[in-house]
Amino acid sequence: MDKTLRLAMGSIAIGLLVLALKYFAYILTGSIALYSDALESIINVATAIAAFFAIRLSAVPADANHPYGHHKAEYLSAVLEGVLIVVAALAILRESYYGFLAPKPLDAPFEGLMINAAASVINAIWCSILFRYGRLWRSPALVADARHLWTDVVTSGGVLIGVGLVAVTGWLQLDAAIAALVALNILWSGWTLMRESIGGLMDEAAPSEIVARIREIISTHAEGAIEAHDLRTRQAGRVTFIEFHLVVLGTMSVTESHVICDRIEATLHAEIEDSVVTIHVEPEEKAKHHGGVPVL
Repeated sequence: MDKTLRLAMGSIAIGLLVLALKYFAYILTGSIALYSDALESIINVATAIAAFFAIRLSAVPADANHPYGHHKAEYLSAVLEGVLIVVAALAILRESYYGFLAPKPLDAPFEGLMINAAASVINAIWCSILFRYGRLWRSPALVADARHLWTDVVTSGGVLIGVGLVAVTGWLQLDAAIAALVALNILWSGWTLMRESIGGLMDEAAPSEIVARIREIISTHAEGAIEAHDLRTRQAGRVTFIEFHLVVLGTMSVTESHVICDRIEATLHAEIEDSVVTIHVEPEEKAKHHGGVPVL
């Protein structure tokens, strides 16, 4: 099984464990704030399942109907996560509203807090793992899952402090107020996630540092060519698509120009992981600049 898929399956298992712990904490205490934390964990499980299927689909090779592959499936998963996060936040706001109007005393608050804290520690450890390997393997679905979990860790910390204050002070409305703050934080997280994922679906260019490296590689390894121009990049999940025009002497043979293209392409593949390179060779009259091998 693919290493990315194994991590996605791990997210499902961790999500179920954390959900069970947080829901048990809510049952013990009756706290709306802990309920909001548990509800977000339900979304964690749902999005982990969505990420698993998205990663699995993105690994399917290109076919006649999808000649550029299925890499964007991971962005669809991230958008779905954002939508589910927003739905969870609205549900929490509803519960916090009714809880503020009719507050209830907490049962066994300290036991519930200890269980919730244990769940948060598990989430924090798994979140760091997802961040590390999601970025290393350039998986939008894993990174989105990690960001969602980090939001959960941060909000859980706030919930633990708030519910602790409720237990100490007896101010029951604070429980509902904390839940509302959690919901607003979750809303912001969902919006950020959807905005970034939509950017991927709209074929945004590769990050500026990667584009700069691509220009450097082309310029350094294009010996024998006149110039390269019309460089374009886009990212689809883990894959970076690179396209440009390479200008060579009109008298150069196809074999000679192909040697230059192979040299550039091999270096790009070695330096830019999961890259797909398309080079269009043009004669010298198509040059836009002369001197060296500039990349325009």
